Amino acid sequence: MYQPGFDELGTPLKDVTFVVVDLETTGTKASDSGITEIGAVKVRGGEILGEFQSLVNPGCEVPAFIARLTGITSAMVATAPRIDLVLPSFLEWAQGCVLVAHNAGFDVGFLKAACAGLNYPWPSFPVVDTVALSRRVVTKDEVPNHKLGTLARFFRAEVTPDHRALADARATVDVLHGLFDRLGRLGVTHFEDLATATDPVPPAIRKKSILADNVPESPGVYLFTGPGGEVLYIGTSTNLRKRVRSYFTAAEKRKRIKEMLGMVEGVTPIVCASPLEAAVRELRLIAEHQPHFNRRSKYPGKHAWVRLNGDKLQVVKAVRDDAAHMGPFPSVQMAREAVRAVTSASGSLTDGPLDRELLLGDPSPVTQVLAKRIARLASEERFEEAGALTSRLSTYVNGAGRAQRLAPVAGCAEMVAGRPTTMGGWELVSVKHGRFAGTVVTQPGDDVLAAIDTLRLTSESVEGAIPPAPACLPEEAALVLAWLESPGVRLAHTSHPWVLPARSAVAQADLAEVSGVVSAHLAALEAPLNAPLEVPLAA
Repeated sequence: MYQPGFDELGTPLKDVTFVVVDLETTGTKASDSGITEIGAVKVRGGEILGEFQSLVNPGCEVPAFIARLTGITSAMVATAPRIDLVLPSFLEWAQGCVLVAHNAGFDVGFLKAACAGLNYPWPSFPVVDTVALSRRVVTKDEVPNHKLGTLARFFRAEVTPDHRALADARATVDVLHGLFDRLGRLGVTHFEDLATATDPVPPAIRKKSILADNVPESPGVYLFTGPGGEVLYIGTSTNLRKRVRSYFTAAEKRKRIKEMLGMVEGVTPIVCASPLEAAVRELRLIAEHQPHFNRRSKYPGKHAWVRLNGDKLQVVKAVRDDAAHMGPFPSVQMAREAVRAVTSASGSLTDGPLDRELLLGDPSPVTQVLAKRIARLASEERFEEAGALTSRLSTYVNGAGRAQRLAPVAGCAEMVAGRPTTMGGWELVSVKHGRFAGTVVTQPGDDVLAAIDTLRLTSESVEGAIPPAPACLPEEAALVLAWLESPGVRLAHTSHPWVLPARSAVAQADLAEVSGVVSAHLAALEAPLNAPLEVPLAA
């Protein structure tokens, strides 16, 4: 069973129109056999809406054993219309429906081959296979096999299949309804559930998929809650209902999430105007609730900074004054590594106190010194030490770069930016001291300037920050910065300039310049001893 696509994802099964089809053919392979009969029944909500039946001239003799099996002889189909006349009528009659067949690969394979032979594009019907469904809900203790005749007897179908297309299709309708009744007890109540109905999901978990019924198909945040209303897990999605429902299928492989699903009693959706708002709300909610089953950003805000205090670097937990700072770093250990990178190079830089520029501007003096050292270690085949020093240098450069990126945004009292949406409107975002303060999404034809004015009046009030620390969690500021720096974003208003140093740590975050210096030094070290040592320095 597969589901290539369907416009009504989330539609209850009773509201889906199914076309149950059966074919009779001259053989088992579509490549060298033809269709002799098409029979189909259109049904919705248990009510038969119509039937389609036609013999088809296959353009060849009907083999004797096929004639004995189906009762369709060469004489019967000699005057029947050919497939080029029957197929267009069937495709039009079945348009917009879901095809159902018993052993669907056979019937759909012949229909696809017929379309290809006539140069018709296959309409990509969603397809349901009753064989696959029956293997999921009808056990071997109940039936010896999953043939149509066996299942028709088991479900007490009103029509007995007899290898004629329409009769077999009618019997398949009764089998389908019997399967739906059993699947409903397992929580399979919507069309999209059928795509995973054959997956090995415990019934107790699958039944909980009804928790997604009242979740909107909108972008936003979802919270799984437990028996006492406690928040177990928080996530985001551009389609809340589809994402929540996916947890109750075999698509969910994570062990800890499966454990969480056993405890889930409810789902709380929070609709958001845009993916950025959803990401920010998710981060804030995780920080507030610290859900047991979230791993990413479970404890946001636990960072370290490096502060320049006179001629010493200190690792601190927060920015409390306007001294030069680097960071934030994910841990105290990483902050200490950045300190070691600077202090280990400082002896070769100057005899005076450390320069603020090493934290706030160009890190090249440190990178040049350590690049030479890395090259020397590599030439001596001390690769483990060279790798450790490279990691330490990267930690320093990235920490300085984060502070330099954050500082201008954290120091800006108000910034409004916009990005075009795929629908022709604008996603407008208000940022205050690095914090997401509000958003508005306009529609085509809306007055964008008026929307900007409204956003400025209605956005959240945010107290000032001490740059480079923003007035929010650093992770939130990182989300906002990534959005501001994304293609197509335009600044509509800013209270302060948004600038970076011409030569900043941000520009060296990938250590490309360091790699070049290391390579040059290695080449120089490997040169003849009497050769002049020429190492290019950064401009």
